[in-house]
Amino acid sequence: AALGEDLARFEEEIDVEYLEEEVPAAFDQTQDGVDRVTGLVQGLKGFAHADRSQAKQDTDINAIIENTLVVSRNEYKYVAEVETRLGDLPIIQAHPGDIGQVILNLVVNAAHAIADISEKNGQDRGRITIETRQVEDQVVVSVTDTGKGIPDNIKNRIFDPFFTTKEVGLGSGQGLAIARTIIHDKHGGTISFTSTPGQGTTFYLHLPIEDRTGGA
Repeated sequence: AALGEDLARFEEEIDVEYLEEEVPAAFDQTQDGVDRVTGLVQGLKGFAHADRSQAKQDTDINAIIENTLVVSRNEYKYVAEVETRLGDLPIIQAHPGDIGQVILNLVVNAAHAIADISEKNGQDRGRITIETRQVEDQVVVSVTDTGKGIPDNIKNRIFDPFFTTKEVGLGSGQGLAIARTIIHDKHGGTISFTSTPGQGTTFYLHLPIEDRTGGA
């Protein structure tokens, strides 16, 4: 009887219904956090171990994009929604770590472009859309943002080494120059873009499915 009285008193002192609702939710949130950390670690491993060999290897472009979005989440989560439209792609011969570096650069640039126009115009979150598809003997990746766009007078310079529109200390100007070297020189592909000032930019990567560079 004493035990029953103690339990009744304990139930009065605490909100049992609240705990029944909140404890499972807390566990769900904890598991979600664990899942996010696990995904981050796996994504970082994907970059860290990808290119230990100089030879090109079987590469899943869609998997690289998914890993990139995990490791770059802090760059875009407050400024943009991200939409992916990943097509049914063949495995290609590539340096996956290098390709990941290029896509990471494009995603980060897109997030910064959206943040810039959001601060200027006070607009809501923007959108980054990443699409992949196969076109004949190539895989095509496009990264589109609703950011500030690229002014017409500098469009012919954005792939130049050390050219940047960012404030001093916020960008080295090497990102797109390196991206062009990786895509064009190391993979025999192309990188291009279209942009409308005040509306946004789309970058396109065209990557050959078969190695065209002799494995370099």
